[in-house]
Amino acid sequence: MAVTELVLVRHGESVGNLAAAAAQAQGAEALLLDQRDADVPLSPAGEEQAAAVGTPFEALLGDGQPTRVWASPYRRAVKTAEIALASAGWQTDILLDERLRDRELGVLDLLTWRGVQARFPFEAERRRWLGKFYHRPAGGESWADVALRLRSFLRDALGDPDATRLILFSHDADIVLLRYVCEGMTETQVLELAAAHPVRNASVTRLQRDGTGRWSPLTFNDVGHLQESGAPITQHRGESDVRPR
Repeated sequence: MAVTELVLVRHGESVGNLAAAAAQAQGAEALLLDQRDADVPLSPAGEEQAAAVGTPFEALLGDGQPTRVWASPYRRAVKTAEIALASAGWQTDILLDERLRDRELGVLDLLTWRGVQARFPFEAERRRWLGKFYHRPAGGESWADVALRLRSFLRDALGDPDATRLILFSHDADIVLLRYVCEGMTETQVLELAAAHPVRNASVTRLQRDGTGRWSPLTFNDVGHLQESGAPITQHRGESDVRPR
């Protein structure tokens, strides 16, 4: 048995997403948030979105394909998984792996781009010079770093002898970088993808592997289940600048 399908779900809207949107709207330098990133919960809208994810899952899980569920250990991802599976009427273990966590921003955590420029002008200049993919803030990760840990996760998870499908509940950068890793994208291609198609909250992306081992998307960033259920559709781009320069 070999894994031939990946289902990637971004967590529902979180309190952190709302804090970031408020900070941007106010032109503030930092987010007003009193929790570490790993503990940020879903917003009420995020819980509604997570329940709507159960709709496409009913069809997926009804086909009898052996399925394993993984999630980032961050609270917003785990809660999205719990609500979605309960909505689909499916009871199974949710396996956690820290390699699916959100990108760590180090000294730039909780800062808007205005805050980065004001408080860490050298980091802002390094970001402009290196580009998003390779810029690693002090104490944080670059996109290349995240891709490396996702490669490690896939090396282990795709060898699961008891599953042909993996469902992963994770974060926006992780989802585009999983496509980058699986589909063999270049730096330019993945940044253009992220710029053109920000991953929406509670969206579903499905990748399929053919007999030659090549991965391709069946769906990407799909929110049809949110539209059908009347749940709000929210985007909340993780970072506003996702271009190479």
